[in-house]
Amino acid sequence: MSRVLDTFLDLVRIPSPTGREAGVAAYVADALREAGCAVRVDDTREATGADTGNVIADLPGSLGGGTIALSAHMDCVQPCEGVEPVVSGGVVRSAGETVLGGDDKVGLAAIIEAVRRLAEQGGEHRPLKLLLTVSEEAGLLGAKALAPADAAAALCLVLDADGPVGGIVVGAPSHHTFTATFTGRAAHAGVEPEKGISAITMAADAISRMRLGRIDPHSTANIGSINGGTATNVVAPSCVLTGECRSLDTAFAEAIRADMDAAMADAAAAAGGSVSVEWEHAYPGFTAPADSPEVRLVERSCAAIGVESRTYTTGGGSDANVFAGYGVPTLVLGTGMTNVHSTDECLEVLQLERLADLLVAMARTPE
Repeated sequence: MSRVLDTFLDLVRIPSPTGREAGVAAYVADALREAGCAVRVDDTREATGADTGNVIADLPGSLGGGTIALSAHMDCVQPCEGVEPVVSGGVVRSAGETVLGGDDKVGLAAIIEAVRRLAEQGGEHRPLKLLLTVSEEAGLLGAKALAPADAAAALCLVLDADGPVGGIVVGAPSHHTFTATFTGRAAHAGVEPEKGISAITMAADAISRMRLGRIDPHSTANIGSINGGTATNVVAPSCVLTGECRSLDTAFAEAIRADMDAAMADAAAAAGGSVSVEWEHAYPGFTAPADSPEVRLVERSCAAIGVESRTYTTGGGSDANVFAGYGVPTLVLGTGMTNVHSTDECLEVLQLERLADLLVAMARTPE
């Protein structure tokens, strides 16, 4: 087996559910120090609730073009404890009832391998900054707690997209979430329903006023949950509604948010009740022109290792949204992950090796 595969297998065997990434953090910190990196762990545990901070490492380089930041997250979705990886036919899968953990340990393994090769081979390469975050799966918490200065770079590459190596995510949406509490008035549903105001009915009316699903090719809105009422014979006095909206067009994401907010306020007013809505901007969106220098750099590096590159946008978010919000030119790279967040998750070994090859090629490619 190849060294990068051995590293990947080591990593997936270390349990790292969100908030409990300390074992993986210790492994990657040791590996990066041995390869010549200056490594530290930031003080973000109080902000994230994790048992370790983010791992931040630097590998000096003399090649021009500025620092390249490489990022991957250390946590995995459950069930990710007791992973037994099996390699068969050039593909890695989990032997049991767990995820494999390729999301995002494929990124961690490729980063470690790239740093090792650069140190062993010598020669010029660009300075590298490594940003290995905690609690990504719980809402990008590690990246959000990271000091913006720690993310500063000429280019940040987040290794966290599924699909074959060569994929370049050049846009991801601005994302808003809400929790709305509708308040009505309780009454006996069989004796005097006229005296009640149903909070559930208000919430249903609000939903009916909203544009939901795919609004346009780059924008969506969704209701995630509705919960209210106490008994079948009581007009529900309260109901909690959760939902979201997102768009690659930041202004349109704001417009959708305003429309959903108005729909809830209007429904409550029409019924004579009230609603309190708490909105959270989960993360900002980002876009990179397909002909930007950053995209061209990745494309040249893909060509250098014989991999076909392709650009696309996504409807999901990642740590890249946070780093881009700090003003850092940011892209997300395809890593070969397949069927992530499921027990059918798998990874082709060739994709893992290609990802490490790509990172080395990028480090050796000047601006």
